[in-house]
Amino acid sequence: MYYIVPSNKPFDQASTDLEAAVLRHGFGVLHVHDLGATLRSKGIAFEEECKVFEVCSPAQAAKVLAIDMRLNMALPCRISVFTEKGLARIGIIRPVPMLTALSQDTSLLQVAQEVEEKIMRMVDEAK
Repeated sequence: MYYIVPSNKPFDQASTDLEAAVLRHGFGVLHVHDLGATLRSKGIAFEEECKVFEVCSPAQAAKVLAIDMRLNMALPCRISVFTEKGLARIGIIRPVPMLTALSQDTSLLQVAQEVEEKIMRMVDEAK
């Protein structure tokens, strides 16, 4: 269900490299949620780092929504750069198992596979 890879890069460099990989693959970054900073700003002692990148390919999103409009709640795709015990990791919830669990339409599988392959390449390039 998850695809998580370790990175030898510092957290900030992995984040920068992920954003560049997303753009190289024709996706856009809609927003970046800095969960670590948000938690710390609320007075929570949170030692790790965590940024969640909301990414989208409008053409692929339109295909998904044309198949099953309910899947708008699973969009956009998210890629996380985070630390565990200080070590950087980059990960996703894989689109194929997530979307096929949410919709039984078989035409969704091809779109989900295309998106998953691209997003996994982005993660691998950024690591």
